[in-house]
Amino acid sequence: MSTLLRPSRPKVAKLFRNNRSQAVRIPVEFEFPGDRVMIHREGSKLIIEPVTEPMNIIELLAQWRKDGPLGLEEQFPSIDDMPAQSEDIF
Repeated sequence: MSTLLRPSRPKVAKLFRNNRSQAVRIPVEFEFPGDRVMIHREGSKLIIEPVTEPMNIIELLAQWRKDGPLGLEEQFPSIDDMPAQSEDIF
């Protein structure tokens, strides 16, 4: 069984500051492959998952579909267009 799938007991991890960001020291038994992770919040929990790169456009679209629709704060704001006005170009 992969170390990513094996159930484990909770363990206390150290929080520290890295410049203006808060960081967590991940114990060796919880290490992720690569150098990036995805992080999101579910209630009071932070979920950290390994980044998996889509192999093609079909996988990319399937990955985006899982994210669901954008929230109001993530959508583009509506912009009131100014009415067209004639211009003298001569």
